[in-house]
Amino acid sequence: MRFFRHPAVTAAAPWTAALLTLALGALLLASGARPSLPNRFIVLTDVVPAPLIEISHVLSSVLGLVLVMLAFGLRARLDGAWAATLITLLIAAPLSLVKGFVWEETVLLLAMAAALAPFHHAFPRKSRLYRMEITPGWLLSAACFLVGAGMIGIWSFENADYADIPLWKMMVGEDAARSIRAWTGSAMVLLAIGVWRLFASAATPPIVGEEDPDFDRVRAILAQAEVSRPTSNLALLGDKRFLFSASGDSFLMFGVRGRSWIALGLPVGRRDERLELLWRFRELADAHAARPGFYNLEPDDLPDVVELGFAIQKMGEAAVSPLDSFTIEGTKRGNLRRAWRRAGDDGAVFEVIPPAEVAALMPDLKRISDSWLEGHAGGEKGFALGGFHERYVQEFPVALVRWEGRIIAFATLWTVTSRSAFSIDLMRYVPEGPPRIMDFLFVELINWGRAQGYGAFDFGMAPLSGLDDRPLAPALSRVGRLIYDRGEEIYNFQGVRHYKSKYDPTWQPRFVAAPQKWAIPLLMADVGLLSSGGVAGLAKRPKKD
Repeated sequence: MRFFRHPAVTAAAPWTAALLTLALGALLLASGARPSLPNRFIVLTDVVPAPLIEISHVLSSVLGLVLVMLAFGLRARLDGAWAATLITLLIAAPLSLVKGFVWEETVLLLAMAAALAPFHHAFPRKSRLYRMEITPGWLLSAACFLVGAGMIGIWSFENADYADIPLWKMMVGEDAARSIRAWTGSAMVLLAIGVWRLFASAATPPIVGEEDPDFDRVRAILAQAEVSRPTSNLALLGDKRFLFSASGDSFLMFGVRGRSWIALGLPVGRRDERLELLWRFRELADAHAARPGFYNLEPDDLPDVVELGFAIQKMGEAAVSPLDSFTIEGTKRGNLRRAWRRAGDDGAVFEVIPPAEVAALMPDLKRISDSWLEGHAGGEKGFALGGFHERYVQEFPVALVRWEGRIIAFATLWTVTSRSAFSIDLMRYVPEGPPRIMDFLFVELINWGRAQGYGAFDFGMAPLSGLDDRPLAPALSRVGRLIYDRGEEIYNFQGVRHYKSKYDPTWQPRFVAAPQKWAIPLLMADVGLLSSGGVAGLAKRPKKD
């Protein structure tokens, strides 16, 4: 038993089982198209009724097609495919004896069943077969095998004169008729599967909005998630589509633009449900001929994404400051310390208000937000960035800076149940009051987070930072580094990193992933358009006085 559970053997079992099952399925299809061995068939007809022989012949070919289809489920490590393959093998084995005493097939089928039985643990994905996505590629592959079997039959009986005989009038004992019936039965099964897929394949999940009862499910999962990050709160923005786990304790959120289906991070909720949701996402995208991808991945996410066979590219670095070691003392942070103290001396007051009290302050917050937007390019953001939407803002605690009794700056706070880290989403202010008011806000937020028991303050990502321009570096990394060094007119790449660096953060890499390397630039472009509200949002320029 130790051999069967060896990691290398377990890893190889799904692909090996899929290839062998595919081969056995093709063998049954080809066997059904070939003529029976005369000496064996004569002996068989003396002990087995003719109708049973004919039924077994057709069913054997149909089960061959079923094995071809199940091979794809084995490749995807589906628990249901493992069980269904065992059952199919055990049914097909005696049929090979009854259809023409093909004992060699029976031995191979039983041997395959015996070899597959101990590897149940290698198929951990608990998906039922009727929920399995039947993709066009699967149907095309099965159709190719079926056509191949038909060609074998035509070649085997090229001299048989049966072209003008109706199917229902063919003699039971004729091998040519038996071959055509087997091929026709398999073709009808394949047609039925294709029609089922046409009508039964899952539709693209809808966008969940504030009026949708599923939005309450999202809030409930966030409130008790075993695995979540500050950016997981973007699920409440109302522009995402969701896949929920069978237990309802986890979700994966994603956006759709054209053919791109882009998941924002990995699933939120239970750790043991993550891989299942990732596979479901990929299969659902594949079933709709979509291009799946993952954006803003952390290093801990990469093993699961590699499991899907995705290509990975670094897209930047995030600034995360551990709160237990942060201090504004010392010469290195003299400017930051002086800005914080000056704002306090000038009358700036910091406070954090709970979500329940945000609605009463909404007119003031909207005034500040509108004023801030007038001086910045682009409009309200979405997808990977929060926007000022009254319902969305009221989901979170809000940090305020007051000066002379008026609110002059605010930031919405992303928190997580584990208190491992917290972050800020919207940061908006008006040019009133003390200078460098955002430095005052950040220092006060760090002090607040430490008092609340949070482990770190996530300042967010510096796009394209940390990429290498080396001769052997990936082409995307070299292009990204060039944009980072020369693209200040497009975006303040270096300025963002420089500003966050004064809080002495730990720079952690962030990644993007897609099935093929060439798809990553398309994925990044679609993320930019989703986040900016399309081309019109990207082109919007700030108002000039």
